[in-house]
Amino acid sequence: MVGWSRLLSPAAKFASYRAVLQEPACRNALQQQLRRMGGDHGHHQMIIKPSRFQWDKFKDLIHFYVMLGVIPVTALVLYANIFVGPAQLAEIPEGYEPKHWEYEKHPITRFISRYILNSEQQNYEKSLHYLYEENEKAQIRLLEDEVRRKMSERNDYQAYYYRPSVAKYHRISKEAADELEALRGD
Repeated sequence: MVGWSRLLSPAAKFASYRAVLQEPACRNALQQQLRRMGGDHGHHQMIIKPSRFQWDKFKDLIHFYVMLGVIPVTALVLYANIFVGPAQLAEIPEGYEPKHWEYEKHPITRFISRYILNSEQQNYEKSLHYLYEENEKAQIRLLEDEVRRKMSERNDYQAYYYRPSVAKYHRISKEAADELEALRGD
């Protein structure tokens, strides 16, 4: 409770001064503060006002990016629409197979299709490769499950101890144990 009272006391003091700050004399003083400057010539004054740095910086950046991006893109689009224009349908010559970007109508979409995006055939082959990889992983998982099942069925070494680099020592020790058991003749 003591902490709340320490937080509320400055708010109560501000509320008591609020009526004073609403008077017209105080409002004018808050709107424009002057600093009197000394000097030889007349009235030297500096108006004290809040900083406009963030606003000016924002406007500068907006103008910069408009000049850097919007104007060149607009010029490019105008050039493409005025001087190049849309594609026209024409007969395909004998033995010629059109490229995938030649099916686009607008020159900008042709450029994007040719240099930026993948063709439909590429996308199809990429999806087929993804399906092939997932099928291979599924087959490997099935094979691992089969190996674990066989290991538990034949009472081989345990799966969580299995290390391919040390498995030969386990086989050697298993063969030695089998020989000892054969010698004992139980």
